[in-house]
Amino acid sequence: MTPFHLDAEQIPALEQFLREKHWIAPAESLLSAKKPGEGNMNYTLRIRTSFRSFILKQSRAYVEKYPSIPAPRERVVVEGHFYELIQQIPELRAATPEMTFLDEENAMMMLEDLGESSDFSFLYRSDKQIKPGEIEEIMGFLSLLHRQITPDHAGTFDFSNRAMRELNAEHIFRYPLLVENGFNLDQVTPGLQDLAMEYKRDQELVRKVEALSGHYLGRGKHLLHGDYYPGSWLRTLNGVKIIDPEFCFFGPAEFDLAVTLAHNDLAQLGPETRAAWLAAYHRPPGFSEALLWPLAGVEILRRLIGLAQLPLDMNLETKARLLREAKKMIG
Repeated sequence: MTPFHLDAEQIPALEQFLREKHWIAPAESLLSAKKPGEGNMNYTLRIRTSFRSFILKQSRAYVEKYPSIPAPRERVVVEGHFYELIQQIPELRAATPEMTFLDEENAMMMLEDLGESSDFSFLYRSDKQIKPGEIEEIMGFLSLLHRQITPDHAGTFDFSNRAMRELNAEHIFRYPLLVENGFNLDQVTPGLQDLAMEYKRDQELVRKVEALSGHYLGRGKHLLHGDYYPGSWLRTLNGVKIIDPEFCFFGPAEFDLAVTLAHNDLAQLGPETRAAWLAAYHRPPGFSEALLWPLAGVEILRRLIGLAQLPLDMNLETKARLLREAKKMIG
């Protein structure tokens, strides 16, 4: 059977689909369907009905922002099981949107509408500001996730998320350092392509980054969010909420924290804010500082010279400095 195709322009068909699934009441009618923001991986709509509003999210066999890039269609199913799993910890459940329904066949879920909110991508602007207590909320979620949820809690669902990790590993550890990858970085920042070639042709660096991918692709004992950066944190009227755990898996806790620290530097928040992230995170037993910083360096590298670009308020000189620092982190 062909999966139902979520489409904001097909409200009558969507209303019929939701009624047949018993996701809306017989007397409930759809008034509007609009994108709540610009997503990268999935197709997401805010639905307003005659009774309420909610979020629908569907994953397809490609990256929504880049349809030419194949992606595992079941990623929303993995995300849905993440939400189910963390319900065991009230603090984790409270920090994420409630999932009302999950349709595995159509790779679609219904989520609570968190209302007026914005993700933390504003941190990349020069006038950014993070409020007192928000760092503690963001790191408090991560600390509990890493320390409280183990593979023993997972039940029968396979959280290896192997296909998504292999896709992500390609874009984190390999694609940015390919000499010829079809992406002209001068379209991002003039002069960045030549600057990147210094790193792409550094075979020792390429080898070290490839070795780090083994930690990411291996098995671990901590539940990771998998993409813990400002785009996955929402500032809402009810505090910080965490979204988009579709890259989740049981792996090295160092990876999630490394990503957060890398984005501290990419947002140019400074050493004091970096220290605040570190102080607010409660490490699980066996946490390795020796693995943390190289992974942070890789994230900086891939965000500057890889495909997953950010809205950075940054000139070429600053990018050159960050690339040098990232290389030092990698070792």
